Amino acid sequence: VFPNKEKKKVPAVPETLKKKRRNFAELKIKRLRKKFAQKMLRKARRKLIYEKAKHYHKEYRQMYRTEIRMARMAREAGDFYVPAEPKLAFVISIIGIDGVSPKVRKVLQLLHLRQIFNGNFVKLNKAALNMLRIVEPYIASGYPNLKSVNELIYKRGYGKIKKKLIALTGNALIDLIHETYTVGKCFKEANKFLWPFKLSSPWGGMKKKTTHFVEGGDAGNREDQINRLIRRINCRAQGLTPVIPALWEAEAGGSRDQEIETILVNMVKPRLY
Repeated sequence: VFPNKEKKKVPAVPETLKKKRRNFAELKIKRLRKKFAQKMLRKARRKLIYEKAKHYHKEYRQMYRTEIRMARMAREAGDFYVPAEPKLAFVISIIGIDGVSPKVRKVLQLLHLRQIFNGNFVKLNKAALNMLRIVEPYIASGYPNLKSVNELIYKRGYGKIKKKLIALTGNALIDLIHETYTVGKCFKEANKFLWPFKLSSPWGGMKKKTTHFVEGGDAGNREDQINRLIRRINCRAQGLTPVIPALWEAEAGGSRDQEIETILVNMVKPRLY
């Protein structure tokens, strides 16, 4: 149609641009592969965490149901079931270390209770029982349940790395809780990693620090009643009102009728979780 018109030649693509395009395509492929690998790794980690949590939950329920089954079997046979000795204790310092004897001061330091209302987990063995017996007038101790261990580590727990305080985050907390509650093989390392708990005063205060718990005071071993004290401490820290303040007033030596406390306690079904 246009015989005299010359055809325009398309300029050749420079080699540098071709090289840049190839490098960009290779980089894009690498990024996609890396992103896919990270996605699969996160998926595998989530699955592992879920399986761990499921296994721990099953183990806790089995422990709880075993205790109930053994007690039921003993009751049906007309006997009494004596549960195993607790392996874990939680210790709270209720009196400061100023003015105490050097021996008591040293034991409190070994238990990492250097300030008032410091708390720490202790593995119960012969040496630990002797230490707790020495400092019994200066501490409140007992046997925490799973809910108390959960609340303490999740709400008040901090880690310690190179003598520095770090916040506890991530899904590895379930392993830390499991190792602490069951007093596993790595309990010493787990407890050493935890920074001593800095607790606040409980709701309603402490009435008689110098009197033993069995005499209506606050000092000494209160066994499973330490869980009530932990609830009061957490309620005070979060600014919450206790659900059954009458029970805590009676526990602190108030003038509430003992029958009311017994009825209310029996109404609330004890739970492990």
